[in-house]
Amino acid sequence: MNKIEKIRYSGLTHTKVNRDPALQRGEHGVVDIKLSAAGGKSYEFIAAELHPTAEQLFAGAWSACWITVLGHAASMKKVTLPEDTTVDVQVNIGENGPAWFLGAKFTVRMPGLDQAVAEALARSAHQMCPYSQAVKGNIEVAMDIITA
Repeated sequence: MNKIEKIRYSGLTHTKVNRDPALQRGEHGVVDIKLSAAGGKSYEFIAAELHPTAEQLFAGAWSACWITVLGHAASMKKVTLPEDTTVDVQVNIGENGPAWFLGAKFTVRMPGLDQAVAEALARSAHQMCPYSQAVKGNIEVAMDIITA
């Protein structure tokens, strides 16, 4: 698998289960996009620019799917996810010599969970997520799990 040497474009998303449907975060020039995921759950792609990049849209779709699968992985292991669990996905497009590649970085926050449990859940979610499977072996994916 090739690695990006120089990032040219980046799209970052922050996904959290919004338990207050009246809560609006978008301001002038940005929008909140509600994404639906398997099982009828909805997530928000918060404060996207009016013309998001392809990397940002891919990161948003991937993060909505991934956080849904994280919930499934937790329920299978009989773990209750913290209410403030979030996932940030940054998708980069960059070059390595004359070739161009995608890369991704996940920052997963599960405050209060044991680090080993959180890491096991993240690994399970990554193995189960259809987006993760679609890019497996094709792009470099880094993951940072934060429990503090």
